Amino acid sequence: MEFKTISGALVSRFSFGTMQFGGNADEAASAEMYGVCRKAGINFFDTAHGYNEGRSEQILGGLIAGERDDVFVATK
Repeated sequence: MEFKTISGALVSRFSFGTMQFGGNADEAASAEMYGVCRKAGINFFDTAHGYNEGRSEQILGGLIAGERDDVFVATK
């Protein structure tokens, strides 16, 4: 995985969009996708309150809870 330094932090050049979390992807599928991303080195995730009426943010928040200092989130 390639990283870019932003404000002293290493952020993956790839971001994973979580639009399907809480929609087509239930919590189990969302967790599986998140895990695959983390194993690949991705630490940058994109979400929005408008994604599935806020479920995307809720699910992502639960998934990153144990590693919040290692993950970067863009939300709109």
